[in-house]
Amino acid sequence: MKTSILPLVAASVLLAGCATPPPRSNKAAFEAYQQQNDPLKPANKVFYHFDNVLDTYVLRPVAVGYSHITTPAIREHVSDFMQNMDGPAELLEFMAAGKPRDAGTTLVRFIVNSTVGIGGIFDPASAIGYKRVYTDLGLTLAGYGVPEGPYLYLPFAGPSDVRDASVLPAGFFLTPTVAAPPSTGLTIFNYSSDALDVVNKRANLLGTISNIKKSSLDPYATFRSLYRQHRAAQLRTINERDIATPPAWYPAKEREAMKPRPYGSP
Repeated sequence: MKTSILPLVAASVLLAGCATPPPRSNKAAFEAYQQQNDPLKPANKVFYHFDNVLDTYVLRPVAVGYSHITTPAIREHVSDFMQNMDGPAELLEFMAAGKPRDAGTTLVRFIVNSTVGIGGIFDPASAIGYKRVYTDLGLTLAGYGVPEGPYLYLPFAGPSDVRDASVLPAGFFLTPTVAAPPSTGLTIFNYSSDALDVVNKRANLLGTISNIKKSSLDPYATFRSLYRQHRAAQLRTINERDIATPPAWYPAKEREAMKPRPYGSP
């Protein structure tokens, strides 16, 4: 589920200290600085180390215990349920991005999994050919050419960038439970499901994160690089899988501009 972390984003901006760029005379160091695109590195590393301590002493032990009392099948069902909860938001995001095929797939998946799949606990939609497609508001903006901006590490949320962090609060208003009347039960459900989602995801990444921390000389830089690669791959997948459908009444020049092009081309 997508939740608002507006206070965290604001804190990141207000508290961030800027890294001092090397002199342009040191060409190699200056180019490396620009390539990293991490001018807020001092603050980012503070937040990273804070999260790392929290993960080491709280989240990871909880995830280890959780993995011992659950099976891979149970964790998969939890993931399916959480993904189904994001369905309405992803439907609107695909529509906003001009991706009608993916929007249709998302709609069918939400209807089928919410009914036959008992609220999304099961994923019968995949069995009938409607595999999950993913997007979010950050990827929607990226599809319109909005640059990612400087790298950000958000406390409690992890790797991000200015583009993705700027739309995190909006994601909160796209969750299905927002439309429900407020109640104590709904509040408990929201907090419980968010906590379960975090623990479930961490349990599924126990081996991956441990290997990175053990083998990498600079885990912070590794996580930064992996985040950017992952986001680029997600956008590339969307662009290659689905294309905008230009209406027939559009002028020929505009319809030509909407034709699919190789990822990364101008």
